[in-house]
Formats: sequence, C-alpha cells, structure tokens
Amino acid sequence: MLASPWPRVFAHPDWVFELKWDGVRTILSWDGGAVSLRSRLGNDATARYPELGVPVADRPVVLDGEIVSLDDTGRPSFELLQQRMNLSGADRISRAVTAVPVSYVVFDILYDGSEVIDEPWERRRLRLEALELPAPLVASTVIEEDPTALWELVDRRRLEGTVAKQRRSPYRPGVRSPDWRKITRFRSVRTVVGGFLPGGGGRSGTFGSLLVGLWTEAGLRWVGAVGSGFGDATLGAVRSALDEMRRPDSPFLPDPAMPRQAVWVEPVLVAMVQYKDFTGAGRLRGPSFKGFTDDPPSSITWDAEGPV
Repeated sequence: MLASPWPRVFAHPDWVFELKWDGVRTILSWDGGAVSLRSRLGNDATARYPELGVPVADRPVVLDGEIVSLDDTGRPSFELLQQRMNLSGADRISRAVTAVPVSYVVFDILYDGSEVIDEPWERRRLRLEALELPAPLVASTVIEEDPTALWELVDRRRLEGTVAKQRRSPYRPGVRSPDWRKITRFRSVRTVVGGFLPGGGGRSGTFGSLLVGLWTEAGLRWVGAVGSGFGDATLGAVRSALDEMRRPDSPFLPDPAMPRQAVWVEPVLVAMVQYKDFTGAGRLRGPSFKGFTDDPPSSITWDAEGPV
C-alpha cells in the first residue's frame, strides 16, 4: 500500500502520524521456520540482510516496513544503505553486516495466522504491538495527537518527512491510497539515467552531471541534469559504469533544451534524486543525487513519479 502526496502537516482525531523512513520498503514474511524479504516490486532480498532472519513470532506473520541504516548521528542514511543493497557473495555480505548494520522498522502487519488486510489500521496496529519483535526488528512509533512536534523533529534533524494514516483504513496492496498521506520535507523521485555531461575542473576525469528522465507512452522524457550529491569515490565509480553503457544515440525524446555536449548511455540505471519541485516545463528544480536503486527502469514512469 502506497501513500498519496500531501502538501502540509495537519492534525485530526481520525488520523495518526509516523516518521517517513529513508530506507528500502520491504515485506518480511515469517512462515514459522524462516524469514523471507521481498522488495516493493517482489525482488528477493533475503540473502542481503541475514541479520533480519530472526524468529519473529510463534505463528506465521507477514509484516510491512522499511530496512534502514543509521549514520553516526542516528539519522537514516540511504547513502549508507547503498552499500548493502546490491551486495552478493556470502563473504562480502558477512563483512557488510558488521560494517553497515541495518534495522527493520515495522509499521504494519498483513498476516497474523490469517490474512488481516481488511481489518482497520488501528486493529492491525494492536496486533503489531502484541508481537514481541526481536532486534533488529522494531515497531514504528505512532503519534496519535497533534503532529506539530513530530514535524519540528523532522525539520530539526533533517529527516525525510511524516506519514499520516487514517485509523479505519484497510490495507490495500499495490494501491496509492488517500487513506495514507506522505508529507515530505524533501521530495524524492526515481529517475532513469540516459546520459551524462562531461566534467570540468576537479571533475574533468569523471562527469559533471547525470541526465535523467521518466518513461512516458511516447518514450523517455528528459527531466533534468543532476550534478550535486556525489562523493569523490562515487564520481569515479559511476563514471566507470557509465563508460560501459555508452551508446551512439540519445535514448531521450527530442528536446531542444538538451545540452549539446551530452554523452549517451543505455537507460538501465535508476537513480534516486531529491528535488525542490518540478518546473512548469517538467524539469527538476534543485536536484541532488541520493543513490541508485534496483528498481526495473521500465517501472520509472511519468505517471508514477512525475508532478502531482
């Protein structure tokens, strides 16, 4: 179940409020003997996070939550989590468990010995609270009153945002429902990388910015150039990957504003980008790179990710 964007914080007795976590949305299933982890798109992530394979309950359960990694200040860090998201090999994963530990923040229960998605949120929440979740699993904190103080925490700590949930809402898998509302401090969008601009000065050996787009029925629509948010190590690694994906022609729909010095690549990388807003021309304003995701590029569409 997905949350609909909402422009501002609000208070209402029929709604509860939680933090919006900057991690990877994941469904955890416990069959009584083993844990399995699935991404929002159904990809198996079980082997990447062995520390989450702990006995969850004395009965089969299915949980919805977010895998997160905290930085030294206690803030969720998507950049840190990147180091775990695409790992393979038992030795590498074992080392990463120590170097980049993760937690699983649980905010819903979908199966509790039987399917419970048609029950209202508040009843599902009671079921979740009745579980004695073992570390590193932890239930999300719920604010049932005025969320102003929660938003002040989000703003002060520069967190992702908050999510409001209607107390009586059922759980609707795959639906972007108005019963859940996300209020973000920074907006974020998944984009498809279709090219890059050569770098200058200190970036002459890497790149200046990524050219990103969103799929439409007509083709890949260019939405902007992302040049900030890259660390020095990231710049070099990304440039090496881009060089392996070069192509002679543009994957984007024709756009007269496209920079002439662009270098084209196959549109197979998906980049998470923070931004302030979309311009009237459909460009990202103030974009900043956050990391790459393992989402299929074909799922990154204008309808799903574009301005609301």
